[in-house]
Amino acid sequence: MTLIRNEDLIQSVADALQYISYYHPLDFVQAVHAAYEREESPAAKDAMAQILINSRLCAEGKRPICQDTGIVTVFLKVGMDVRWEGGMSLNDMVNEGVRRAYQLPDNVLRASILLDPAGARKNTGDNTPAVIHTELVPGNTIEVKLAAKGGGSENKSKLVMLNPSDSIVDWVVKTVPTMGAGWCPPGMLGIGIGGTSEKAAVLAKESLMDPIDIHELRMRGPANRIEELRLEIMDRVNDLGIGAQGLGGLTTVLDVKILDYPTHAASLPVAMIPNCAATRHAHFTLDGSGVAELTPPSLDAWPQISWDVGPRARKVNLDTVSPAEIATWKTGETLLLSGKMLTGRDAAHKRLLTMLQNGEGLPPGVDFKNKFIYYVGPVDAVRDEVIGPAGPTTATRMDKFTESLLAQTGLIGMIGKAERGQAGIDAIKQHKAVYLMAVGGAAYLVSKAIRKSKVIAFADLGMEAIHEFEVEEMPVTVAVDVAGNSVHKTGPEIWRQRIAESHALELS
Repeated sequence: MTLIRNEDLIQSVADALQYISYYHPLDFVQAVHAAYEREESPAAKDAMAQILINSRLCAEGKRPICQDTGIVTVFLKVGMDVRWEGGMSLNDMVNEGVRRAYQLPDNVLRASILLDPAGARKNTGDNTPAVIHTELVPGNTIEVKLAAKGGGSENKSKLVMLNPSDSIVDWVVKTVPTMGAGWCPPGMLGIGIGGTSEKAAVLAKESLMDPIDIHELRMRGPANRIEELRLEIMDRVNDLGIGAQGLGGLTTVLDVKILDYPTHAASLPVAMIPNCAATRHAHFTLDGSGVAELTPPSLDAWPQISWDVGPRARKVNLDTVSPAEIATWKTGETLLLSGKMLTGRDAAHKRLLTMLQNGEGLPPGVDFKNKFIYYVGPVDAVRDEVIGPAGPTTATRMDKFTESLLAQTGLIGMIGKAERGQAGIDAIKQHKAVYLMAVGGAAYLVSKAIRKSKVIAFADLGMEAIHEFEVEEMPVTVAVDVAGNSVHKTGPEIWRQRIAESHALELS
């Protein structure tokens, strides 16, 4: 029998969640760096440079890799010979660890979990509860695998009940483009095959806890059908040319992980869950000797990446920018933004439009005339920070609000993550506005460009309140221009064709 204190599990969970908030797994850093070295698309290479620089800054400053510090998912294997010192339930112990981690004063993590998801959607304030999967196994230890999964990638999860004769590879290749770039590639695809629908989804999630090893697999060759599938899916998905941040390029996925389980003869359940550029997971074992020890990686393990877009970037003064000026911007162009912008996400958009529909006008201090809105829910500041990590959120969620906001407020530009949907593009074209893309997975780097910040409306919405940011040379890419041209359509098309032509030459 092993005696494990409640406190040891609680503190181990708290320590691990803090650890993964600012330390990328080194296998992920190495995989992104290798992809960066191979990349031929300038836009995709720039995006990966920002991801790598952000990763190193976070490791140095011990601040979150992404402003979305995730929903906590935990896999527990509890030995049947374990005894507990303390009267808490297993779930209560895990959730107390989550609470401590997310409220640690020196590195406060963003609370994103809401009660009553189909109703009031009230924030719990401490990011609890976690999603917990528990298995009783022989032995006298507790094995813990935990992750903090961002909403942008989680929202792109897919589940299908295929016929037994259907091709899993064809389904994946057909489905990945429908996910857009809101999952922040490059990342991993976790795939669960078999069991029942819910089992396949859990398998897909658990598969993402494994390290990146696709290149080792490729060198030694596949030993079974699952390994063959991993290689085939990775190659065919990368041949789509989606690229980093959906801008077009050679690398969309860094690895494909697959777990399977026996299934009914009439069934072929398949779930696919992507992991984003803020891949965060940790593993530890408790054996009764105390709190788990997580060894910090050496900063020497991070590549030294330099990134300077100054010579080819257009500098923009947000305080004087006009409709005439934005009409000259072209998709794919890099801008450096300076001046004041407002922020707003789903909840703020909904409230703003309700006020306008009711004839109330905009809140005091909120003026969108010839202004830009940044889709962001930042992490609270600590120490001497102006604001915590403040990377963009998925822009397509705001598409349904875009037409009304552009028509009624004088707004001329938006900044967010990934592509816009057709409704958003149509509204942008109609009102001759623009949409700019900031890199998802570079939240701490983005925050360095924010010189001043204050909440000006809807403080009760917490991280979804409307802020006024004053920025200095914040890097963005023109993603949709005033004519409705989208770099997320043209970029992948160009690179898909280039990759196909390259394969044709190799075969000739």
